[in-house]
Amino acid sequence: MTTIRAAVCYGAQSPFTIEEATLGAPRAGEVLVRIVGAGICHTDMAARDQQVPVPLPMVLGHEGSGVVEAVGPGVTEVAPGDAVILTFASCGTCPNCSDDAPAYCYQFGLYNFSGMRPDGSKAVTSPAGVLHSHFFGQSSFATHALASERNVVKVPASAAHVPLALLGPLGCGLQTGAGAVLNSMAVKAGRALLVIGAGAVGLSAVMAGKIAGATPIIAVDLHENRLDLARELGATHTVQGGGDLVAALRDICPDGLNYAFDTTGIAALIELAFGLLAPRGILGLVGASDHEAMLHFNELSLMGGGKRVMGILEGDSDPKVFIPQLIEHHIAGRFPFEKLVETFAFEDINAAFACGESGRVIKPVLAVS
Repeated sequence: MTTIRAAVCYGAQSPFTIEEATLGAPRAGEVLVRIVGAGICHTDMAARDQQVPVPLPMVLGHEGSGVVEAVGPGVTEVAPGDAVILTFASCGTCPNCSDDAPAYCYQFGLYNFSGMRPDGSKAVTSPAGVLHSHFFGQSSFATHALASERNVVKVPASAAHVPLALLGPLGCGLQTGAGAVLNSMAVKAGRALLVIGAGAVGLSAVMAGKIAGATPIIAVDLHENRLDLARELGATHTVQGGGDLVAALRDICPDGLNYAFDTTGIAALIELAFGLLAPRGILGLVGASDHEAMLHFNELSLMGGGKRVMGILEGDSDPKVFIPQLIEHHIAGRFPFEKLVETFAFEDINAAFACGESGRVIKPVLAVS
């Protein structure tokens, strides 16, 4: 058993509170990690607000990084003292996990949103009772977290000089945006890429577009400061939302868009992007929409143009392969995601959330220990 401090979420109407709790010892296949940093992602906000229905009270956090303190029986890939990045959890045995597509695990909900171990046991208790945990198989808004061997990625020795707290966001938001471009849509060099929304996911897609050799790379956002950063990170064109977006995009790409990537979940923007696709164009979607939201596309345009609309989770990433690749891109200067990050003390978690929601900070990261 380990005594920890955890930021407990009671719902949208209450601030996070830092509380003392007890975390169970690692069981077979589990890894105990001392958390050094934890990124704040839109999905944490969605869970707090119950847009993603999770049991409360819960310890959220799913972009953790830290140092292994102990491992359970059967763990062979990491050992105490190893620096690791925590990512989403998966079963490892379903058809999609067997196809190296763990983001589409048949049991994704059980492993990431149930608030407990997959076998139904609880890992965290407080003086007030049991706290729900294992958010994305980790719950990293705490000084320590239990993860599984499957959802920890060892930091390569080549990145020993990179601040460990900086690496946590690779576990979800950054691999989602970069993976959408490099894995899901497999963007080709010399083809046009539109990115709608210049937050952490969108800007990761912009950087990945530059890695892939896309041109032009067009970023759309309401905030000029984010568009400035998009240009710094590789966008060849930027368009501020609110004007005649169709005309602006047609002026840049008169032959249509080869790839469009939406991070907003706004139906009007998604449908607009579909209407601008070139023949065989691909539209990728990651934005969180209401559960009952519907999209409308012209069937003849979809079929006759050979177009594709694809939902994307976690950038179609196999984290143990893709996260080390992103780290190598970072070391080489091709993926400078540190420009998105602002660090907050763990105790300032509520201020960090507020800065992320307001748009003032693109990727808040909590310095936990």
